[in-house]
Amino acid sequence: MQHLRVAWALAGAAVGFFLLFLIQAHFFGEGQLVAGTCEIMTLDRDSSQPRRTIARQTARCACRKGQIAGTTRASPACVDAHIVRSRQWCEMMPCLDDEGCDLLVNRTGWTCAQPGGRVKTTTVS
Repeated sequence: MQHLRVAWALAGAAVGFFLLFLIQAHFFGEGQLVAGTCEIMTLDRDSSQPRRTIARQTARCACRKGQIAGTTRASPACVDAHIVRSRQWCEMMPCLDDEGCDLLVNRTGWTCAQPGGRVKTTTVS
């Protein structure tokens, strides 16, 4: 009798996990992002010019209400929409911890200055 109860409990647990898997697969199907996350779709680098690398990146984001795709810590992220509207790019902390952020004069992007003097410039199109 004891073995039968254990078998039914295990069978019930297995059915429960299977149902949870089906529900998760339905709501977060393949190719869908969880709210508030981003993924890099394409990354192209061009090093044809001496001492200069041009990188173009395309990201896909599923941002929450009031957020928009941006950059945080040199990675795509969802940021507050007011940052993008006001073009205050450094407010979204786009540079790494040891880098300094400065707005471009025309506010079309920002620069991240590393301690060794190397500068990364990002423009928004």
